[in-house]
Amino acid sequence: MKAVVRPLVATAVSMLFFVPLYVVCVNVLKQPEEISRSPASLPLPPTLANLRTVLGRPDRLFWVSLTNSVVITVSSIVVLTVLSAMLGHYLARSRARWTRWLTLLLLCGLMIPPQVILMPVVQILRLTHLMTTVPGLVLFNVGYYVPFGVFVFTGFVRSIPLELEESATMDGASRFQVFWRIVFPLLRPATASVLIFLGVWIWNDFLDPLIILGPSNGTTVTTGIYRSIGQYQANFGGMFALMFLATLPVLVLYLALQRHFVKGLTGGAVKG
Repeated sequence: MKAVVRPLVATAVSMLFFVPLYVVCVNVLKQPEEISRSPASLPLPPTLANLRTVLGRPDRLFWVSLTNSVVITVSSIVVLTVLSAMLGHYLARSRARWTRWLTLLLLCGLMIPPQVILMPVVQILRLTHLMTTVPGLVLFNVGYYVPFGVFVFTGFVRSIPLELEESATMDGASRFQVFWRIVFPLLRPATASVLIFLGVWIWNDFLDPLIILGPSNGTTVTTGIYRSIGQYQANFGGMFALMFLATLPVLVLYLALQRHFVKGLTGGAVKG
């Protein structure tokens, strides 16, 4: 019985998640008036007019949004990966008691929604003159998402034999060299998981860029979709085209790192 039920449940859940993707893909290739009339029908005949309209907008909304999102996402995940890996390695190898409290504090940070701390963060950014700036948003991303990175790296570091580091130390390597030449290359699966998760979360973030950057000082792909919707009318074809184009960089990132993705999630689950 289970051999029959499990595939059916998996197929039903997969189809449920496939519906939004199907709606976006078919409506990208339709005329705007056809989208309002029949949003779920196949695009017959298909057209690339929506994509050409978005890519050729006079205000360059998509290109500006894409550039800002790439800069913010890449800067954030690079800093997050380096800091999380170093801190995760230190917490995993340290025997001091206070590191346990620090780990608990970081885990508590995973339970706090970003909307709860957004107003205090805005006040701090104003005091430091980083409000409505890209560095201010990057610092917010680093501060909020570093607990997740530390959580992943700490578990994976514990699965790496300590003897490898001790051997390198006996050969005269410093702690800095041990981490970057011995430990960090072994953290590629965990790094792939952190890059994918944090890259998707930061790329798809809407509220934080809208508040921190402001509606007129910076546009990301998510706020760009919001700006493309008028108060009294909306070009649904252009909106679906923006949504489709906004997902392509994340899809490329996942396809590039998918080999290490699952291994990074389970690598530290059996030890420590």
